[in-house]
Amino acid sequence: MSEIVVLVDEKDHPIGYEEKMKAHSDGGKLHRAFSIFIYNSRNQMLLQLRSNAKHHFQSLWSNGCCSHPLKGEELEKAAHRKLKQEFGFDTELKEVFSFLYKAKDPKSGLTEHEFDHVFIGEYNGVPRPNPEEIDDWKWVTPSELRNDLAQNPDHYTPWLKPAFEGLVQRNRIKL
Repeated sequence: MSEIVVLVDEKDHPIGYEEKMKAHSDGGKLHRAFSIFIYNSRNQMLLQLRSNAKHHFQSLWSNGCCSHPLKGEELEKAAHRKLKQEFGFDTELKEVFSFLYKAKDPKSGLTEHEFDHVFIGEYNGVPRPNPEEIDDWKWVTPSELRNDLAQNPDHYTPWLKPAFEGLVQRNRIKL
């Protein structure tokens, strides 16, 4: 079953709908998305290694969870749905900010062009990753992540750094 995403303008106003793969093709169409950052009580962030089976940006490290609300789905409900689907847990989430970005995946030729809503949450249990979505996962400190992003940017998804830096600027990450 194909997924239908919400196309938006540069102020996040809905302007239509598109099948997910078509929204990422031919240079990408701007659509609504979300990125979730999960912390634990030891000031560590949860990262996932995107599955090699993903359509684009596969086998790259990224924030805890990211995806799109579907047609007719509320943004926060979509975030909870995907967190449960990908990592097997749910937690309280708070939206912190949003930003626009566009990035082409050289391997697949697909493009992410997203109005990305960034959420944070806390979880202190053991994640149960879905092997269809996630090849590996780990907890890292924000300082470790910032250093590795600087040294190995090609190991990470293109939306991770601007989302991470946006959280740092808003004092939502303790380095």
